[in-house]
Amino acid sequence: MTSISNHIPIETDLIKRCVTGDRKSQEDLYTHFAGKMYAVCLRYSNDAEEAQDILQDGFVKVFKNLEKFRNEGSFEGWVRRIFVNTAIEYYRRRNKMSASISEQIENSIEDESITVFEKLAATDVIKIINELSPGYKAVFNMYVIEGYSHKEIADLLQISEGTSKSQLARAKGMLQKIIKEKYSHYLK
Repeated sequence: MTSISNHIPIETDLIKRCVTGDRKSQEDLYTHFAGKMYAVCLRYSNDAEEAQDILQDGFVKVFKNLEKFRNEGSFEGWVRRIFVNTAIEYYRRRNKMSASISEQIENSIEDESITVFEKLAATDVIKIINELSPGYKAVFNMYVIEGYSHKEIADLLQISEGTSKSQLARAKGMLQKIIKEKYSHYLK
C-alpha cells in the first residue's frame, strides 16, 4: 500500500474521507475494489445479474460499516470478508426455498482428490465451478478458495459439518466428472 508523506497509508486517509461522506472518495474506493469483489460475488452466484446484486449489497454494507474498520489487518481483507458474508447471506436466502439433502446420504460420500485443475485455465475452472449446484458451489468456494473450515461453513450456511464435508466431496466428484466429459483434451 502506498503512503503519503507523513507515513499514514493512503487507504486510511481515503477511509476517513469516505466516512465523512465525501462522494469522490467513495467513488474512488468503489472503483478500487469493484473488480476484485465482483469476482468474489461471481463465485457464489448463478449469473452476472445475481453477482451485481450481491456486489451492490456488499458495497452498501462496506460504506455503512466503514467507521467500524479499526486498521487491525488489511483493509482489503476486511472488505473481502464483508463480500463473502454478503454472498453467503444471499445464498442462504435463496436456498431457504430449496429442500435439503438427507444427511445420511450426504455423509456416505467419500472424498477424492482433484489434480486436473492444474492443467486448466482459470476461466475454464470458473466455468466448471459454475456448473455445480448452489450448495456444492458455496461449500467448494468457501472451503477451497476462501479457506473456511467445515465448522465455519456449517455455522454460516446453517448445515452440519458432515453435510459440509460431504457436499465438498460431492462437488469434487462432480467437478472431476465434468472435466472428464468436457475437458478430456487437457488430461492428455
